[in-house]
Amino acid sequence: MFYDQVLQATKQIQSYAPLTPKVALILGSGLGDLARDIEHAISIPYEDIPHFARSTVVGHAGRLLLGKLEGVPVVAMQGRFHLYEGYPLSAVTLPVRVMYMLGAQVLLVSNAAGGVNPVYRAGDFMLLRDHIALPGLAGANPLIGPNDERFGPRFPPLAHAYDADLRLLARTVAATHPELTLHEGVYTMVAGPSFETGAELRFLRTIGTDAVGMSTVPEVIVARHMRMRVLGISLITNMATGDETEEIKHEEVLDVADAARVRFAALVRGIMRGID
Repeated sequence: MFYDQVLQATKQIQSYAPLTPKVALILGSGLGDLARDIEHAISIPYEDIPHFARSTVVGHAGRLLLGKLEGVPVVAMQGRFHLYEGYPLSAVTLPVRVMYMLGAQVLLVSNAAGGVNPVYRAGDFMLLRDHIALPGLAGANPLIGPNDERFGPRFPPLAHAYDADLRLLARTVAATHPELTLHEGVYTMVAGPSFETGAELRFLRTIGTDAVGMSTVPEVIVARHMRMRVLGISLITNMATGDETEEIKHEEVLDVADAARVRFAALVRGIMRGID
């Protein structure tokens, strides 16, 4: 049944745009402006795609775009779905299955995240070297349930989920942009939607977290289930060490993302030029 849903969504998108993408992009909170750089883009609202959920969060436009970025055929989600919106993880990750079925072999996933590492600053970027899936460890894994071997194996390995060659490419690109600070670290997913307490943030740092957010990991798990290569980029929108005295607001997250959009676009466009 789920495989049929993925096929139905894929065929509907192909009826709008016959392009076969090489790279799938998921544009996180406030980072959707990169979609403007996609050439000859065909835009499809999520409500026009069978079995797609709806984006309900400010900063997530809710459109799928197909076109070319730096000459590379891409499919891009301008806005994603979250566990905290009340969607099951099968719905949160269905678009990744669909983008793979459209032809994408690489997933570039971005997000807005809090900087748990005290060295980080708002406006910095972080490459995901690894992740900690707190909801997944507690039983909210997108692969729970019957496994369809047409997608991937029952027990997919995640020890090297984030592609080393793609990370090297991203670091090489960042080195040509002195205005861009790129770290590399561990992203921890929490369920949200409430921001973390000080005690929780100190706990996250203790277990090795460099940045914390409420997305990305389910999509990465599903992408690796299908053997897609994955590159993850976090925009650090605020400090989240547990010692802050000011409360963070989602509007502030979007403001930092807006200020970083030119640097984010430069980084992604450079990565696209180097993808083989």
